[in-house]
Amino acid sequence: MSGIPSEFREPGYRARRLQNWILVGFLYSLFYMTRYNFSAMGASLQDVFGWTKGDLGLFELVLPLVYGISVVINAPIVDKLGGRKAFLIGAVGVVIASLAFGAFDFVLIEAAKWVGAGESRTMLAPAQLAGGQTPSELAVWMAMVWGVNAYFQSFGALAIVKINAQWFHIRERGTFSAIFGVLIRLGLILGNSIAPLFANLLGWKFAFWLPAGFVALFFFLNLFFVVETPEEAGFETRDTGDAVHADSAGKVTVFGVLQKIVTSRLMWTIAISSMMVGMVRRSVLDGAWSSLYFRDVHGITRSDAMFHVSYWSVAILGIIGGFVFGGMSDRIFGSRRAPVVVIGFSGMILALLLFVGSDALGLGGVGAAGSFAILSFFVNGAHGMIGGAASMDFGGRKGAATAAGLFDGMQYLAAALTGPAVAWITSQENWPVWQVWKLWAIPFAVVGAIAMATLWNVLPKGRGGH
Repeated sequence: MSGIPSEFREPGYRARRLQNWILVGFLYSLFYMTRYNFSAMGASLQDVFGWTKGDLGLFELVLPLVYGISVVINAPIVDKLGGRKAFLIGAVGVVIASLAFGAFDFVLIEAAKWVGAGESRTMLAPAQLAGGQTPSELAVWMAMVWGVNAYFQSFGALAIVKINAQWFHIRERGTFSAIFGVLIRLGLILGNSIAPLFANLLGWKFAFWLPAGFVALFFFLNLFFVVETPEEAGFETRDTGDAVHADSAGKVTVFGVLQKIVTSRLMWTIAISSMMVGMVRRSVLDGAWSSLYFRDVHGITRSDAMFHVSYWSVAILGIIGGFVFGGMSDRIFGSRRAPVVVIGFSGMILALLLFVGSDALGLGGVGAAGSFAILSFFVNGAHGMIGGAASMDFGGRKGAATAAGLFDGMQYLAAALTGPAVAWITSQENWPVWQVWKLWAIPFAVVGAIAMATLWNVLPKGRGGH
């Protein structure tokens, strides 16, 4: 607690902040559930509609591309509008898009037919669809709807960072980033493990409809029980000790915040590092390719216990990584974020080498699941520090959403490149070449580590004298 002003430790203040944090946090997790349910269901939807890997690659292009552009465009809007209102707008859009996506089940007349297993699977007949559409044509329509979902998803990270920048002092944001990581991994559990259970019991559309219902519930809880700032809850204004973006007269403006952020070498260095996280994260860990990889290479589907063990392991180690990295940042490195992000990138390199080695040694699904989990430890730790702590530190109370938009947007724009690339690679030479792709991700981790190392001793310049 060293260095945290006493007013941030008042029991009443902390209790009200916790109420905010829980409701906002669970809604953010549900945003992840309504995004990553597709990642878990990718192999199943391919089975149902008879999609090619290229068709799936379209989704892996559209979501990160639309999200990446939207999070940058919407960031100044969220800084102006406020995090709470933005979150509620995003929730409405996510519910509508998720319900519309599941409704495509009614277009299906007869599912595709397949023969064989693993890498020797062959489609005997594609799905029969209403209106005489081909599976690839339907994939385009569904990807467009998923792109609408991505647009509204972009409000989530912006809003949660914007709200919590008002409530957390810079000296406790390493811990915040750990909790931020918990929310992400909780959402991944919900999307990758719980949503497929809904599909197993009720049909694939319920993997999208039921999560939409949960988002709707937390929309109302956030509407009635969340406030934007401590001042709105009746507390006095507190100095959070983070970056201040003011004009020559000392007035903080949205244009001034945007100008300071987008013209800052420091901010773009962090953004480049965020891009490198995205390249590793979406090409190996969090995209739809992991569910296809488990099915085709190891014969593991969403109905198998190992499928769920893998994603739970990814979530648990990701959560642990978030707390370890957050604690190190606040307690060992004096709230500097760069050193632990460098450690994160270094760990990603080792985890990717381990992943390739586990396949080479024939360790099967267990080895793959373990490699995924270790990679998650380092990816989630680094992502939480960049997307959670650094965006609040260097964006400040007024510019937190704009900073988060830059960091998150660049990560997803970079990640969009992996969709068509992995689809093409696995279509040409199947999965052995994708296993080499895991090695291709290593240079991105190296670049990220070097970029963040240049910021090793950097802290934001704020009013608090930190």
